[in-house]
Amino acid sequence: MERLDDGPMKAGSEWKETRKMFGKEATEHFEVVEFNEPEKIVLRCDGTKGTTGKGEFIFTYRITSSGEYSEITLDGEIKGLTGLTKLFGKLMAGTFKKACAKDLDALKDYLEK
Repeated sequence: MERLDDGPMKAGSEWKETRKMFGKEATEHFEVVEFNEPEKIVLRCDGTKGTTGKGEFIFTYRITSSGEYSEITLDGEIKGLTGLTKLFGKLMAGTFKKACAKDLDALKDYLEK
């Protein structure tokens, strides 16, 4: 992860994130769209600025707390895909969902440390 700005995370913060996806390295550009600590964080991945080359990916994290426990819910939305990429995106929905679940597991492990 490479921050593209300084200071604490806030709406407007940006970074590039490189990870291995489907056996290849992929770099994507993220921006914090909404930051209502501690209830909600909305991230936008601009596919035109990264390896994907197109599309817009919106990730909404909602955090609810009850006593000493918190629950994080992730909703994702993909926009701006056309033609074969739209069809491929629908075919890859299950794989994408598994990748998001893996990210949530990693976040849980990080927060519990």
